[in-house]
Amino acid sequence: MKSFQLLFILSMILLASCTEKKDEPKQTPFTSNLSKERAAIYTPVKLTTDLSALSDESKKMIPLLIEAGKIMDTLFWLQSFGHPDSLLPRISDVDVRTFAKVNYGPWDRLDGDSVFINEFGPKPLGAQFYPEDMTKEQFDNLRNSHKTSLYTILERDETGKLKHVYYHTYYAPYVKRAAALLRKAGEISTNQSLKYYLDLRAKALETDVYSPSDIAWLNLENNEIDVIIGPIENYEDKLYGYKAAYECYVLVKDKEWSERLDRYKALLPGLQKELPCEDKYKQDEIGSNAQLNAYDVIFYAGDCNAGSKTIAVNLPNSETIQQEHGTRRSQLKNAMQAKFDKILVPISNSLIEEDQRKHITFNAFFSNTMFHEVAHGLGIKNTINGQGTVRETLKEQASALEEGKADILGLWMVTRLYEMGEMPEGELMDNYVTFLAGIFRSVRFGASSAHGKANMLRFNYFNEMGAFTKDPTTGMYRVEFEAMQTATESLSALILKLQGEGDYEGVKSLMEEKATIGAELQSELDALSDAGIPVDVVFEQGVKELGL
Repeated sequence: MKSFQLLFILSMILLASCTEKKDEPKQTPFTSNLSKERAAIYTPVKLTTDLSALSDESKKMIPLLIEAGKIMDTLFWLQSFGHPDSLLPRISDVDVRTFAKVNYGPWDRLDGDSVFINEFGPKPLGAQFYPEDMTKEQFDNLRNSHKTSLYTILERDETGKLKHVYYHTYYAPYVKRAAALLRKAGEISTNQSLKYYLDLRAKALETDVYSPSDIAWLNLENNEIDVIIGPIENYEDKLYGYKAAYECYVLVKDKEWSERLDRYKALLPGLQKELPCEDKYKQDEIGSNAQLNAYDVIFYAGDCNAGSKTIAVNLPNSETIQQEHGTRRSQLKNAMQAKFDKILVPISNSLIEEDQRKHITFNAFFSNTMFHEVAHGLGIKNTINGQGTVRETLKEQASALEEGKADILGLWMVTRLYEMGEMPEGELMDNYVTFLAGIFRSVRFGASSAHGKANMLRFNYFNEMGAFTKDPTTGMYRVEFEAMQTATESLSALILKLQGEGDYEGVKSLMEEKATIGAELQSELDALSDAGIPVDVVFEQGVKELGL
């Protein structure tokens, strides 16, 4: 009797569960306004490198680092949109789903965050770092010393009041798994400096105390592989620019190119003193302990993989660490080469005067990109009037102006190095023409991001200064050498002054005036798309692609 009763009960439970599943409403697919042309703006690139020279231990570590990177990818989804499972399964069109993956959400990052999934509204300026209903007044009035931390989420407590939660608590299950993978990779390594860094970075993910691991990273020696991982850049926070977003790069060092770059670091203190601005705006002293290295990147995840792909990195971001321990400028050579071949050269053939196309070279593209990163370390980090750091004082305007500074000071540095006889290959005109073509490549990313605003500021300023001219008949552009030099110096001086004085309103006014895409330029950018020239790349990447 008992057996019959038990069987009856089990059958009823099973029937009930089946009924519940049957009665559950099916989620309707999302609809999209994405055109086929827009969906095709990214061209696929297989991300790989020659691993034959790597040791067996490095080859064993790489899959673990990639797995940790995949966790950073999920974390960035949570920060920028929410869990991807709430979006991707409801997109039936394969091309739209792929586009959503590239953009980490339903907003087109290279089109001013426009919505391409109809069921969603505008992207919150604060992404998922703050409550969507939070006003700036509420944030400004909140007495909480942790609210501006790079590593805190703001949310409401049970009474509706704002409170902070540190990342390592808010995302605990994810960061613990990533930390375990870093430690496991460290156990394999016989390179003591790499082992030490991985252990400290794991601890940093679990505590949100990153300075010790940043310093350990700068002290790496004789490492074949590298990993940049954690919450690093603050571009995703367009509300205040306070919050850092998770990302990951797994890198293989190009020792030959790194040795070629090493010669420039001794010149940096002298270049800082020569900056084209008043002395009071270059009061910060910098050492010659900056590192210039070249890598092939074999895995991207999170913030650096969203929309347009990063091709060079200047870290750590901490002003204190930069001044006391230096920085490392990492050039991602294989990704850079892909963008040069597939995008920059075709753009040049469409928009640059034929007799100047000989000046479009990969060496110039590489050096312009490298000195952009080097230039982040020049200039001024603290305002001259005691308002605090430039980043804190300029708030959400800081990132765009800093990118603008790096763009223009990088070109100024190249100019000075040629004048000093320190550039062994090519000629200065190569850098100028490649720089102009690079503007057309970059402005296609739109004007909503920090980099996009910097691109448009530079383009419109150069246009007003006559740094380039356009043939009204052919529509082709030509660099005007002397005017380019003059515009480079004057824009450098303007940006350094705005940063040094912490002139928030001045920066805001400058961006509103010049960081926009005009109708004529937009029509030219549309023509590039119509010609089938991709806007950026999307990577086919992972252990399989590497043959591991």
